[in-house]
Amino acid sequence: MFGVIDLPTYLAGLVLIVLLPGPNSLYVLSVAARQGIRAGYTAAAGVWCGDTVLMTLSAAGVASLLKANAVLFGIVKYAGAGYLTWLAMGMLRAAWTMWRTRKEQPAERTAPVAAPAQERPYRRALVISLFNPKAILFFIAFFVQFVSESNPIVGFVTLGVLAQLASVLYLSALIFGGSRLAAAFRRRRRLSAGATSAAGVLFLGFAVKLSLASV
Repeated sequence: MFGVIDLPTYLAGLVLIVLLPGPNSLYVLSVAARQGIRAGYTAAAGVWCGDTVLMTLSAAGVASLLKANAVLFGIVKYAGAGYLTWLAMGMLRAAWTMWRTRKEQPAERTAPVAAPAQERPYRRALVISLFNPKAILFFIAFFVQFVSESNPIVGFVTLGVLAQLASVLYLSALIFGGSRLAAAFRRRRRLSAGATSAAGVLFLGFAVKLSLASV
């Protein structure tokens, strides 16, 4: 139906994969907590565009090429691991700065903190999405299994729409949840430093996981 093989199994797997923590969701949550709902959706848009690129590449056969070519897959995964490590180190440096200034009393704010000029949540989320180990393995090893050979175009579109719909619902929940944390982070530098440190450590974990990934 709709060019899809075993739709219930795909939906069950999709829910489990979407709910697993990954760099995409963690980054969107972090942006929403620091900068508010609008910035959170800006980051989420980068994730959705990145996932669309990965879906398109999968439909074009690039996923099969990566699966068959160990050298090419190695280049992609180590480049992604390096980028995630760079992001993690930036988070840890920011957390250290927050910790050193934790006793300072910040000025009262009623709005989310403005985004640093160099951050660019959309672009950063787009790159994170393209090198997301969970997404790469999903589109290489899982996604293509449910496309019917009799109608592959409709199958890819159907699976892609369902994946994006699940992502929109999940990231929206994270964005609104993260925005509630923003006020607490602004009032408590220790809490903000601890959360940023935890995010940095998790990103290091994602980098290690990606570097060890295989197909």
